[in-house]
Amino acid sequence: MSSLQDLFTHNRAWAAQMERERPGFFTALTKQQKPKFMWIGCSDSRVPANQITGLEPGEVFVHRNVANIVVHSDLNALSAIQFAVEMLKVEHIMVVGHYGCGGVMAALHGERIGLADNWIRHIQDVRDRHRGLLENMAPDKRADALVDLNVIEQVVNVCVSTVMVDAWAKGQKVSIHGWAFGVHDGLLQDLQMSVASTDSIEPLYRAAIQGVIAART
Repeated sequence: MSSLQDLFTHNRAWAAQMERERPGFFTALTKQQKPKFMWIGCSDSRVPANQITGLEPGEVFVHRNVANIVVHSDLNALSAIQFAVEMLKVEHIMVVGHYGCGGVMAALHGERIGLADNWIRHIQDVRDRHRGLLENMAPDKRADALVDLNVIEQVVNVCVSTVMVDAWAKGQKVSIHGWAFGVHDGLLQDLQMSVASTDSIEPLYRAAIQGVIAART
């Protein structure tokens, strides 16, 4: 296990290597960031946005929390989304869950883990909304299905936020996408929930839910 001093050592080695291989890299990085992408993901340490997507520093604006949840009372998430959309003019927002998510597992099985139970309650709401769908699946498929369903629901939450409603009303071109990451294989899965306007939310939502059913039953 690395010590804190190891982190500084690795940092200095990385910075020196970058400057050798790409002179001026950090000088360019000090200029205003202009990412096209925003990543809303889980805080899980196994799901690093830049490495998964092959994007460099400055190319993706990141917000992370337990189980990649977006709720309308969370000013942290909404402020990050507003900054990304209005100030950075991102073109794509990806809501990314991951299989094997501890928060989703706790919600699925009703496990108590502490203060975070209040946050995970939002995933339990997703579980309860789709209880019939989940109960018709084999038990070993339900956790992955709930990961997918949670992503789809959070995409909707982003889409109906005042930030996105206002952006689309002004004609801004920004799309919201639902993805899931496989910790077991390192691959991203497109959940076919890519929304570019308010009018398209409902039909895309229905189709994405049907996609989960088809994939897991």
